[in-house]
Amino acid sequence: MNSAIIAGIFWHFVGAASAACFYAPFKQVKRWSWETMWSVGGVMSWLILPWAVSAILLPDFHAYYSSFSLAQLMPVFLFGAMWGIGNINYGLTMRYLGMSMGIGIAIGITLVVGTLMTPLLQGRFGELFASAGGRLTLLGVLVALIGVGIVTRAGLLKERALGINAEEFNLKKGLVLAVMCGIFSAGMSFAMDAAKPMHEAAAQLGIDPLYVALPSYVVIMGGGALVNLAFCFYRLATRPELSVRRDFSVAKPLLMANVAFAVLGGTMWYLQFFFYAWGHARIPAQYDYVSWMLHMSLYVLCGGLVGLLMKEWKSAGRRPVSVLSIGCVVIIIAANIVGLGMAA
Repeated sequence: MNSAIIAGIFWHFVGAASAACFYAPFKQVKRWSWETMWSVGGVMSWLILPWAVSAILLPDFHAYYSSFSLAQLMPVFLFGAMWGIGNINYGLTMRYLGMSMGIGIAIGITLVVGTLMTPLLQGRFGELFASAGGRLTLLGVLVALIGVGIVTRAGLLKERALGINAEEFNLKKGLVLAVMCGIFSAGMSFAMDAAKPMHEAAAQLGIDPLYVALPSYVVIMGGGALVNLAFCFYRLATRPELSVRRDFSVAKPLLMANVAFAVLGGTMWYLQFFFYAWGHARIPAQYDYVSWMLHMSLYVLCGGLVGLLMKEWKSAGRRPVSVLSIGCVVIIIAANIVGLGMAA
């Protein structure tokens, strides 16, 4: 396994770690509705940072984006919006199924759909079986899916041991939302593939390969922002129990703290895809479809590790922790199998 591939897997791990930790600052926000908190963090992660980073990278911000036709930009934007719908369904899935079952089903589906659909649509799926490297990467995807399933099982054992239940458990509704979340969340993988002309144009401007994907986030996350902010604003406008005015009328020290924590959460959320771009840049072009698999499986791995470090599993007993440890090891093995496949 060469150093570039190792670096790619490492940066995907860093991005996944940021994704696993991004909600911690949001938990410190007090006396705000979820919609207000999510909107403030979202403006930072979906709008301010993508635009600011792109303005720094690009020699001529306006000329770069105006060089693409609407036909080129629209699929990137729409796949971003598709991914935004997945984000909303993700939260609702947790509500009706609980964290462990919701994450297991949603992440499992988006891992498979986002990873395998791209080569399938490109007509390259059969080629993966024709080479030893392709077969190894497919095996890695399967092993990663098994690892996600094992970690999900550990989470269920933990929830039972601690007596944690879903906020409004509804198996039928939760499963429908989990499937929708899994499919729509894969929109980010599709958007990155559709944005390849944007990446190539950035490279032609002399931008470092690690950063060439970042200007495309203005369009991708613009689509996600449209969906998420529209959802939040609609609820804030139509739900009597929600009020932006009330949220922003809290005492000034609390208001400043809430804004700071929401902005920090949004920044950490953006950083997952900042480092995703770094990892993606190190993956060989013929295996670029595995970036999504690495991100999602390592996200589950990091989520488990963060939970252990924050002592969330302390009172769950030995069995859930043992099952979690096995699942984490399986995901690490999957990442190594994929790395060996790309190096073959």
